[in-house]
Amino acid sequence: MVVEQEHAPVNGRKRPQRPQRTHREVADELRARIRTGRLQPGQRMPTQAQLADEFGVERGAVRQALRTLQSERLLANVSKGSPATVAPDPHSALTGPGAPPMPTMAALAPRIAEAFNAPHVEIDALCLTSVSLTLAFGESLRQIHAGLRKPAKIDVRVLLPSRNIGLAFPVAVAGGGVGDPVHERWLAMRNAQGQVLRHNLLGLRATHGIDVRVSFRALPFTPPVKLYVLNGTEALFAYYTLSRREQEIDHEPTQMYDAEGIRSTLFAFGQGGGVRDEVFVKQSRLWFDALWETISSELLLTA
Repeated sequence: MVVEQEHAPVNGRKRPQRPQRTHREVADELRARIRTGRLQPGQRMPTQAQLADEFGVERGAVRQALRTLQSERLLANVSKGSPATVAPDPHSALTGPGAPPMPTMAALAPRIAEAFNAPHVEIDALCLTSVSLTLAFGESLRQIHAGLRKPAKIDVRVLLPSRNIGLAFPVAVAGGGVGDPVHERWLAMRNAQGQVLRHNLLGLRATHGIDVRVSFRALPFTPPVKLYVLNGTEALFAYYTLSRREQEIDHEPTQMYDAEGIRSTLFAFGQGGGVRDEVFVKQSRLWFDALWETISSELLLTA
């Protein structure tokens, strides 16, 4: 039988071993040092070996923490060969405690990339077309193909509006409904983006042996907001803000009410952000589960 070594005895007594920190805790501490100015823009970070020794963790945890901060644009030049440096303008970082809300297209990708550090990735999304979601997976897929990430399992659930309802938006100013050009344009985009998302994720089964499940269900209403729940620990929320604009459809200029989801301001709530954040994350997941299990129906991504 192999017995693990313990810390050296002090005065004949065994000193209890300090619990190992996670890469998230290391990232939180380094993020706080950058935000408070203890680490200045352009300053060189300690080496990975020095950070591992300081925090009492393996170098792998340090590397994960540094990559997280790089994805948030707080650090630059993160590599195995040399110490990272603090970004020139860390206050413009995309995520983390105290960071300002950002447009969905800018903020979602680094949060999904961080979620892919988990061995079991769980992502739930409620949205209008899944355009932002499909684009946001790009960096995570690149990291998997580059050998930087390899979760054992990926579960993605997406709630989208049903094709059989008259949408609140997008809709022609003059009015319309199921089957009109505006509705058909939205439906084609919904189906195309969903098919790309499913194809890209399911492809990881063959290329990397990852257990992947991608499921879609249809809602009987137009969602006024978009919601992403990542690994049950973070909720990202944005309002769809409508505007009137002209769009050419079938070679005809059409006045319509629509929302550009990729520009919607995304608000982040995390379990480490306090009681209100934790409650918001919990309730967001419960709300999504309730929609999924009750009033949603089967969704086929076909024409």
